[in-house]
Amino acid sequence: MTDAELSDLRARTAAGDTDAADELVELAGERGDMDELRRLAADGNGDAVDQLVELASERGDVAELRRLAADANSDASDILAELTEEQRDDTE
Repeated sequence: MTDAELSDLRARTAAGDTDAADELVELAGERGDMDELRRLAADGNGDAVDQLVELASERGDVAELRRLAADANSDASDILAELTEEQRDDTE
C-alpha cells in the first residue's frame, strides 16, 4: 500500500468511514504497527484495542499489556494473569 493510499484511509477513517477504519486496523495489525493501532484505539476503535492486545500478547510485550489493563481492558488483564501464573510455574 502506498503512502497516499494509507493517507486516504486515515482521512476516510477520521471522517467516520467505518469500512476504512476496519481496513486500517487490519493493515496496522498485519504490519505490526502498534503506533497506528494505539491512535485508532485512542479514537475509540474497539477492533484496534483487540488487535493491540493480540499483538502485545504475541510479542510478550508486558508493558503494553499493563498499559491496556490499566485502561480497564479485561483481555489484557487476563493475559497478564496467565503470564504471571506461567512465570510462577517456571520458578517452582
